[in-house]
Amino acid sequence: MRSELKPIHVAPCWKAAACAALLATPLSALAQATLPPISVGAGVRASFAQTDRDSADEKTSDANLDSARIYLSGGITDNIKFMFNTEYDGADQDITIIDAVAMFSFSDKLNIWAGRFLPPSDRANLYGPYYTSHWGIYRDGVQDGYPFETTGRDDGVMYWGQFGITKVSFGAFGVPGANTSTSDVLWAGRVQLDFWDKEDGYYLNGSYYGAKDLLAIGVAGQAVGSDKAYSVDFLLEKKLGNQGVVTFESEYAKYDLLGGYRAGVESDGYYALGAYLFPQQVGIGKFQILGKFGETTYKLLSGDVDQTTTEFNLNYIIKDFNARVSLFLIDQDYDGAEPGSTQFGIGLQVQM
Repeated sequence: MRSELKPIHVAPCWKAAACAALLATPLSALAQATLPPISVGAGVRASFAQTDRDSADEKTSDANLDSARIYLSGGITDNIKFMFNTEYDGADQDITIIDAVAMFSFSDKLNIWAGRFLPPSDRANLYGPYYTSHWGIYRDGVQDGYPFETTGRDDGVMYWGQFGITKVSFGAFGVPGANTSTSDVLWAGRVQLDFWDKEDGYYLNGSYYGAKDLLAIGVAGQAVGSDKAYSVDFLLEKKLGNQGVVTFESEYAKYDLLGGYRAGVESDGYYALGAYLFPQQVGIGKFQILGKFGETTYKLLSGDVDQTTTEFNLNYIIKDFNARVSLFLIDQDYDGAEPGSTQFGIGLQVQM
């Protein structure tokens, strides 16, 4: 049965603007009092590449939406914050939650994170594809070979703190892909020394494009029982007198039956990267040239297989990591034991 609404009589307002102000002010004040500030962002990485595989007679060309992300973060109190990020992976064509973390920050020396996030690991994992200086990240068998639940992340709890030039982090995480009824725990830790400028926060960059003079060395390790993985990474970046910027980055990693790019196979390897950002403004950006070489040895039952990866980039930096274009050439070879490939393409990254 439908009920009737009785009319409500309200005294007339002499000025519409005055009424609007009276109505809007309490609602605005209520929203500010109850809703925490929220930061919203997004990122996209897309590419067009031509690949020549040694085992195929023809070259293949593909346009790809490599990655798309939505970022959400905010503060609940001065000491409690949250972060929630999603990722569309072009390879899997799937949308996943990559970060869902509660962050308790009491000082530079005392920070506790719980949820899903990047665990203590190598620098390459802690900057990821959106904050690396080169396009072909995670192609060399060295970078971020640690085991993870999704996109470099694991579920767990961690402490991190900054003590002068020293940044430390350690935590306990569920073993990726393991039966949750078991008691196995993945332990992870990292120590980093910043001898020049300090890198604030937990997450890192692969470059600062001249905003910092950086000389940093990091050591990381993870373990599940007797299975272990560890790495040593290095980043030097210096702004020169002519306003150009030089970057040198390297890493050595060993995956002792934990992680690695081939399941159940021991491997170790290294890479070295060098780049130069030209000081001259060309149009709306600056050009950067970059070269990277990596070598990894996989210890197979049939014998060792060496993977070598060579990459060259011509980058056009418009607004640091928020807008850049990369011409890239990536060559991979497996010492004749397996087919390799050569890829040439152009990549675009934008963030907001």
